[in-house]
Amino acid sequence: MSTLVLALVSGAVIGLALGALGGGGSVLAVPALIYLLGFTPVAATTASLAVVAVTSAVALVAHARDGHVRWRTGLLFAAAGLGPAVLGGALAPRIPGAVLTACFALVAAAAAARMLRTAPRAGAVVPVRPGRAAAAGAGLGAVTGVLGVGGGFLAVPALVGVLGVRMRSAVATSLLVITVNSVAALATRAGTAPGLDWTVIAPFAGAAVLGAWDGKRLAARISGPALQRTFALVLLSVAASMLVDAAS
Repeated sequence: MSTLVLALVSGAVIGLALGALGGGGSVLAVPALIYLLGFTPVAATTASLAVVAVTSAVALVAHARDGHVRWRTGLLFAAAGLGPAVLGGALAPRIPGAVLTACFALVAAAAAARMLRTAPRAGAVVPVRPGRAAAAGAGLGAVTGVLGVGGGFLAVPALVGVLGVRMRSAVATSLLVITVNSVAALATRAGTAPGLDWTVIAPFAGAAVLGAWDGKRLAARISGPALQRTFALVLLSVAASMLVDAAS
């Protein structure tokens, strides 16, 4: 299969994940760029941030038009997480790769377990407490800074389980957090991965954008509990794969 076809297929899958689940894009994008498209880990991480930033921003617009984005909550999350994310990024190079992989898998598994236990709220929207939102955002920023991902797969469980945001609003709001975190991370990585192959990244990103629109429509057709279970199963699959990789 040609590199272009692999880039298009991979990008479409990442877009579907971001559009429908509000996360998982960078978790899927980095392995695809490394194992399918031949990028180095540093180049794959940087390229993934570019793809996820563009795709999540486009998906965010679509969800915002439907009024599902909790802007205040998302901005509190993003603002509170920027500083801890920078500190976490500085700490990450000092941690062995296998330990980072295992920690990533355990965090993903814990988030999935919480999602499976926590039912989406069917009633009125829960008022946002700035203190809780800021604390959750700071914790999320620290974890994502160390692990080097966009953070949507953690933001959705935090929004649902910690702040009581309904699943569909959590998916939409997490896209705001992902966009801000990805752009900030890209700014700090400027010049660290020269020679990126934009002939691969561009079609990858384009397919991801189109996939995000389809993912958003898919999310509108699936009930909150079903969407939550799907998200949790995706996290468990990622966690299992990463634990195997860490042990090998």
